[in-house]
Amino acid sequence: MNKKRLLYIAIYAIGMAYIEASIVVYLRKLYGISDLMISVPSFDPQVSIIELGRELATLIMLFAIGFASGKRFQSQIGFSLYAFGLWDIWYYIWLVVFIGFPHSFFDWDLLFLIPLPWWGPVITPVMISVLMIISGARLALLEERGLLVKPRSVDWIMLSIGACIMLYTFMSNAIGSLPTSVDNLSDLRPSSFLWSIFLVGYVIATYATWRILYKSLDEPAMHRSVRK
Repeated sequence: MNKKRLLYIAIYAIGMAYIEASIVVYLRKLYGISDLMISVPSFDPQVSIIELGRELATLIMLFAIGFASGKRFQSQIGFSLYAFGLWDIWYYIWLVVFIGFPHSFFDWDLLFLIPLPWWGPVITPVMISVLMIISGARLALLEERGLLVKPRSVDWIMLSIGACIMLYTFMSNAIGSLPTSVDNLSDLRPSSFLWSIFLVGYVIATYATWRILYKSLDEPAMHRSVRK
């Protein structure tokens, strides 16, 4: 059953990615943006608020489909991660189809705006999305088999540290400029990416994810009693 749900969620995420990519194409055309690094328009408070709302709405929609599809918290989170990862990857696939961007995995992109502007090479969110797809699908399929993950405190700590390190690499320029105005934040452009720091965070997060998905399994009591 969960395999069928994964298929339906994939269709949903790919469709959402099409809509998201279409909006970005329209914004680029309207504002004459050919390269985000050099041709971003001046700060517009109204548009910026709408963009923040759009990003928040996207997160709500992705997690809503995940929680609507899962039976227990494990599969609900799993489906949400799976939807998010597929949506993110297909967003870039559709952009390539529509406007030929990105030209390579190492092209820079403005990834997110909450709580500060995120900048990074396209390959970085793709790497994270692959991890989310794999871990999300496994969480859902494990639950269907009657296996629940029981992460230990050290697993959560490692996962949080890895995630925070990666987030820092995306927002390092913005963090370094604080306190500053919204206008200045919108004008910031990165000069280089902190690859070594990002990879450390990614490895830590990947290892923590592996521990959670393969080393912390617990068969629910009702299944154990049935087998006895």
